[in-house]
Amino acid sequence: MTSQTIANTPTPDQIRRAPKVLLHDHLDGGLRPGTVVDLARETGYTNLPATDPDKLALWFHQAADSGSLERYLETFSHTVGVMQTRDALVRVAAECAENLAEDGVVYAEVRYAPEQHLEGGLTLEEVVEAVGEGFRQGERRARENGRRIRVGALLTAMRHAARALEIAELANRYRDRGVVGFDIAGAEAGYPPTRHLDAFEYLKRENNHFTIHAGEAFGLPSIWQALQWCGADRLGHGVRIIDDIHVRDDGTVELGRLAAYVRDKRIPLELCPSSNLQTGAAASYAEHPIGLLRRLHFRTTVNTDNRLMSHTSMSREFEHLVEAFGYTLDDMQWFSVNAMKSAFIPFDERLAMINDVVKPGYAELKSEWLFRQTPSTSGSVTPEG
Repeated sequence: MTSQTIANTPTPDQIRRAPKVLLHDHLDGGLRPGTVVDLARETGYTNLPATDPDKLALWFHQAADSGSLERYLETFSHTVGVMQTRDALVRVAAECAENLAEDGVVYAEVRYAPEQHLEGGLTLEEVVEAVGEGFRQGERRARENGRRIRVGALLTAMRHAARALEIAELANRYRDRGVVGFDIAGAEAGYPPTRHLDAFEYLKRENNHFTIHAGEAFGLPSIWQALQWCGADRLGHGVRIIDDIHVRDDGTVELGRLAAYVRDKRIPLELCPSSNLQTGAAASYAEHPIGLLRRLHFRTTVNTDNRLMSHTSMSREFEHLVEAFGYTLDDMQWFSVNAMKSAFIPFDERLAMINDVVKPGYAELKSEWLFRQTPSTSGSVTPEG
């Protein structure tokens, strides 16, 4: 092992400081436990399983890890339940941006479903404007603390509901005011993306961007429909593409036609390792398909999904991958550049983020080994000459 190899293996501190790019993060899955408690008290929400922040955090983690879909879904009923007022949405969005910036994220696309925040009397437009205001507040606070982050919103429609076209039109109206794209989410089985073809056709006519949750639980048919029927720009998760890849006993690999298409077309996969473990897509980090997909040069990205429920962050995700696969700072840069290439902001802005923020940040981290303190030689060496 060379000194350069050692230097390239990131420490937890370097992982945190590295400029990271996040494409798949749910606003209602990333609240601070203390904020959930505060908002429940302020809004009169009385259904929390615990009112102590530490105990509530533990409940969220255990419920998400329980293997019970009912308990997992219950976690979101509590976070969404306290996000029904303008002030609550502003606070949650601002804290989201601050938390991500503190974790070294320089660009993030955070998604939420406006239709889930109407119980307090807000309109869809008021929801979008409140979340946008919160993101801008969080960006400013991060900047005041010496950190830089840019947050774009993805408006999500729930695939079991019938408001996809309405939400797509909403995303289009706010596309120059912080909304960068559209998404559908919710249970895949029984709710194929083709139910919402009118929304996707509308977005394509408007030259707008969208990603689709696909290939997380339902498998290859979900991915095929999302791409070939709906025209998705990215795949939310997409981890089940591994089902179309055959690894022979001798280590050679054969790609099925769908997997080959996804790789050839450079379709981004929004992989979320910790979340995928919770939903059973992999048994461990070491067995997660991201290892093979990275080796085969799919357009793989690393994401958090639901930071509260998965007790994770971008730094934690990369710490697990470094331990499982021996990834280096070069690998982290590769994932980060992949994600920035796949973002829904204009090409020139993506390129500037890559060349002026991401690559310089990793170059600085990779050079730190050259400046490590050497042992003192005072009094032990006689100067020459």
